[in-house]
Amino acid sequence: MPLHAIDDQHFDHGLATIRIKNLRLRTHIGIKEEEIANRQDVVINAVIRYRADKAVAFNHIEQALNYRIITKQVIAHVEENRFLLLERMTREVLDLIMSHEQVLTAQVEIDKPHALRFADSVSITLSESRKPR
Repeated sequence: MPLHAIDDQHFDHGLATIRIKNLRLRTHIGIKEEEIANRQDVVINAVIRYRADKAVAFNHIEQALNYRIITKQVIAHVEENRFLLLERMTREVLDLIMSHEQVLTAQVEIDKPHALRFADSVSITLSESRKPR
């Protein structure tokens, strides 16, 4: 995916963007009998922004937002739970990410491949922001 030029007046040099791309998991998602009985594939994409000044300055993991920990939490939550609606799963993943104090904004998109006969997938996207301290 190409990077687009950003107008410097809108560029915050202290914010980092973490992108978790195409996290492929299997879970119980849906309302039909076969969906309730069998795990299905879902694909999760997340964009997370946080203030990274200290991580950049000090080069210590304690100063950074640990995306590995977040990803492990998302994997456990999605694989260990059952969801009727894609909207609910997306909200719960977004809430999990936002529970990390360092996160300023997050957007989560979850795809359910082959949910519709002639489509690659159906997805839901939700986002949230908090005011920086």
